[in-house]
Amino acid sequence: MDIDLEQLKYPIGKFEAPAEISDRVLKGYISDIRYLPSLIEIVVQSLDEAQLATPYRPEGWAVYQVVHHLVDSHTQALTRFKWALTEDNPVIKAYNESAWAELPDVKKTPINVSLTLLHALHTRWVNLMDNLTPEQWARTFVHPESGKTIALRTLAGTYSWHGRHHLAQVERLKERNNWH
Repeated sequence: MDIDLEQLKYPIGKFEAPAEISDRVLKGYISDIRYLPSLIEIVVQSLDEAQLATPYRPEGWAVYQVVHHLVDSHTQALTRFKWALTEDNPVIKAYNESAWAELPDVKKTPINVSLTLLHALHTRWVNLMDNLTPEQWARTFVHPESGKTIALRTLAGTYSWHGRHHLAQVERLKERNNWH
């Protein structure tokens, strides 16, 4: 079977932020974020330990690392929202996601712990987003690696994509391996 590595890495494509994000599109982003914890839980619930330890692609993370990464990454996202809402265009802190995926907590913690955290985290995050004013949605921060100023509407889109992206990686792995 000939497998395209780029397709394995980005099964839904790379995120491209639209020039303008309408309220309707924003509601879709929030909906994606709202339902991700349930969707990721459903996709991994039938996997055994060997399947959870299987990388979603060659040289990629194991499924359990993807689940733990979602919590790490989305915790950063909520923090970035809060910084942008409480400070004037702050420079946020970046983190080394690959190094975080190799830490002992990722290797030793059962995924149900991260699934529980993901549900709680997304509840807080969605409650915040559901109650932002248009002025608050226009707030921004600066990413230190790119130097780009990012608005919260764009950040919501990024994380809508991010969750769907990792969900699709695990779904495609299950399909390729006939794990029903």
